[in-house]
Amino acid sequence: MITEIAPAPERVASEPARPRGRRRAWDEVPRRHIYVPLTIYLLFTLIPFYWILLFALRPAGSTSLVPWPMTFEHFRKVWTERSFGTYFANSVYVGLATLVLTTVVALAGGYALARFDFRIKRGFLLALLCSQFVPGALLLVPLFQIFAKLQMINSLGSVIIAETVFQLPLSMILISGFIRNVPYSLEEAAWVDGCDRLTAFRIVVLPLLRPGLIAVGSFAFVHAWNHFLFALMFLSDQSKQTIPVGLSTLMSADSVDLGALAAGGIIAAVPVVIVFAFIQKWLITGFSAGAVKG
Repeated sequence: MITEIAPAPERVASEPARPRGRRRAWDEVPRRHIYVPLTIYLLFTLIPFYWILLFALRPAGSTSLVPWPMTFEHFRKVWTERSFGTYFANSVYVGLATLVLTTVVALAGGYALARFDFRIKRGFLLALLCSQFVPGALLLVPLFQIFAKLQMINSLGSVIIAETVFQLPLSMILISGFIRNVPYSLEEAAWVDGCDRLTAFRIVVLPLLRPGLIAVGSFAFVHAWNHFLFALMFLSDQSKQTIPVGLSTLMSADSVDLGALAAGGIIAAVPVVIVFAFIQKWLITGFSAGAVKG
């Protein structure tokens, strides 16, 4: 039996007034205790990126610590000779399809978890949480058999479905937390005005979920973009491989083309960096909204 969750009465909590003139604890911390650890962490983070840029931009065989004279030969080589243009297009297709499917399905499931109550709800939530502890490698054999019977091996659809299934549990839990933060009275007001449940959700609730949807969708895209295992196991045709598998082809048992590998790594990293640079405002807002209560 499914029952709708009644809205909890809103309580106004009054915070005790903070005495004026009292300095907070972190105001008394010396600046060097903050900047020195941050500088060390920044160097620890940026030095590997500089090393990748160094190998990608300096000529082959050079040992200079400065990428000069600068060359883009490694980028031309991986994009044309190593088929990274095809890998890039396949990764974009898989990432966008996973983003759309994960967001749509998680939105429907999250709404049900947030607004309705049913007998197996707690057990279902527990199953969603426990599924996050299961590594994808354990399910490769059953997934391969299922896709083989469906004749989906060597198809990008198999990778998209597998990525979506593994992203859904966490995405559904997060979106249910975002929906709980939307006042139930807004939907009730829309019903009084003549809207049905779907229309009220589309007009009232969905615009308020934009930060949360961007957060969930971006992580689904990045996970699908970077995931190596599913593409390696389910795709055998080189023309259907994704960028992570393409990077592995640059390494052999005898030698490693460091310049080409560094250029391929930059090609794989730049789109993700650009995406997060544009959505970081909504990303922080979305996760802070979902962390308030759930």
